[in-house]
Amino acid sequence: MVERLIARLRDSSLKNKIFISTTLVILLISVFIALFTRWILISSLTSELQQRGLGIASSIAESARSTILTKDIPQLTSLIIDARLGERRLLIAYVFVSDKQDNVLAHTFMSPFQPELKTANRLGDEESQRIRLLHLGGSDIYDIAVPVKEGIYQIGSVHVGLYKNHIDQLISKLRTTFLGFISVVVVFCFLVSLRLARYITLPISRLTEISDALSRGSLELNMDLGRRMERLSPGNDEVYQLAQSFLNMTQRIVQSQLQLKESEQKYRSLFAGGPNPIFVIHQNTSVIMDANPTALDLYGYRRDELIGQPFTMLGPFAFKDSGTPADQKQGTAETIVVSAKERFLKKGSIPIFVHVQACPVRYAEQQALIVATTDITAMVEKDNLLIQFSKLKTLGEMSAGIAHEINQPLNAIKMGSEYLQMVVQTGRQVRDQDLAVVTAEISSQVDRAEDIITRLRDFGRKSDFSRERVALNQPVNSVLKILGRQLALQNIAIELDLADPSPVILAQSNRIEQVVFNLLTNARDAINQKTELVPAAERRIAIRTYRDAHWAIVTIADSGVGIPETDQQRIYEAFFTTKEMGEGMGLGLSISYGIVEDYGGKIEVLSEENRGTTFKLAFPPTGRE
Repeated sequence: MVERLIARLRDSSLKNKIFISTTLVILLISVFIALFTRWILISSLTSELQQRGLGIASSIAESARSTILTKDIPQLTSLIIDARLGERRLLIAYVFVSDKQDNVLAHTFMSPFQPELKTANRLGDEESQRIRLLHLGGSDIYDIAVPVKEGIYQIGSVHVGLYKNHIDQLISKLRTTFLGFISVVVVFCFLVSLRLARYITLPISRLTEISDALSRGSLELNMDLGRRMERLSPGNDEVYQLAQSFLNMTQRIVQSQLQLKESEQKYRSLFAGGPNPIFVIHQNTSVIMDANPTALDLYGYRRDELIGQPFTMLGPFAFKDSGTPADQKQGTAETIVVSAKERFLKKGSIPIFVHVQACPVRYAEQQALIVATTDITAMVEKDNLLIQFSKLKTLGEMSAGIAHEINQPLNAIKMGSEYLQMVVQTGRQVRDQDLAVVTAEISSQVDRAEDIITRLRDFGRKSDFSRERVALNQPVNSVLKILGRQLALQNIAIELDLADPSPVILAQSNRIEQVVFNLLTNARDAINQKTELVPAAERRIAIRTYRDAHWAIVTIADSGVGIPETDQQRIYEAFFTTKEMGEGMGLGLSISYGIVEDYGGKIEVLSEENRGTTFKLAFPPTGRE
């Protein structure tokens, strides 16, 4: 039963809990007060009754001393009857006097004296009084006994019987009055506790309404309840202060919801009307979860053809974020640059080049990435034209040296053909051995000329942005086949330190050759420029390839004039050059920097004036040689 009541109280509202708890406390206190008061009243009235009885008994004992000694029974009887007359008859049940031997000398009973009263409350020799509760004739009676003494001797005793029901009647009257008073107090406290419970829980009730309104999205009702809360008197009420704090928090939540809705509307408008293709993909599986209309238009797919498909169907997707792993898990990392230049495919396998950016978000309660792909096909084509222009310009600058290289095998071929023509014209007999030597030399020189032309044609062809496995030693050797002879003719020593096996990267061989070619020609020009100042200066270019723990590296170091420290921060800027007018356009290093960046690499320079320059190219390795 008690457990059921406790369970019902636990499930009730806070107002009912406060009201019921307060009422129960008041009731318990009232019961305790009633019981305590009753105990005090009974004790006080009983003590008062006993004192009155002792007074009557002592008065009779004082007056009965002489009559007991003289054995004047009539006088003694008259004395005790007079003591029971008047108002005392309602209080005194009986009076009797006995001698020292417990013989009853006189009594007030109208019926025969009950012998058991003699010894029911017997006085001891040294006792001055004795009180005992007896049950006599269906009534509870206090028997009060006092000794009758003559000097120091006890000559008898007086017993006065007091009705206990007299006290009970008084207590009953007082109980009725007191219970009436307690009832009024309880009713008053009941009303006060009810009012107090309502007052205490009013802010919380309002907060409950606010929370319900907020959960239903009813912001206007929420603000109306907030204004009603503000009309409550704050004072120092902790409950109100708590409610006010919760209200402030709720209002901030409302403001956040409004801002979130506004932000979502902005996001939707930007997503739907953005000029660039935007995708929402799952962060772990890379499945396309959403795409804006621009993405559908650019890639040529319908919405149902894209949603649910892997993003890799459009192109490679491997990214490196700029936030910490904890940031990425919580969706708070900064913008992620996936790739500055990537080859994607439109519907029908039509290639385009895009710049890819992504950032983590929460989408449909899942970790996702917003991926933006900007079409840079036109820019890539312009870059390729610029690279091609740079190649052609370089070939134009090398035309004299190339012509010299081609002239050598042509002269050898001419000499052989003139020798054969002379033999035919003169009719001389030629030994088979000599003829074989001449024809073999002609064939060798033809192959040499063809090799020179093939290298020049390969170098000059228009390169694309595809990626393939490229051993770093290969573009170095290819460029040296073109420039090596010219460098040797200019007395520039080439020191090679190529790793075996060669480090392998993912790139396009022709583009890497362009970078190496630009750096070698810059090194040649720096050495020639220094020789003009110091004729006896060392003329040396050192080329090294190797791999460390994280990168595949090629370094090109020269003993040239060096780069001033003030210019080292600008050497990669387009059209910046330290050469004289007409000797260069300042595109070589800018193009090289862009190519290295396209393949995820980095380029560093270490240079001192008049001591030389070292360029270090570092590329991500493929992981297997």
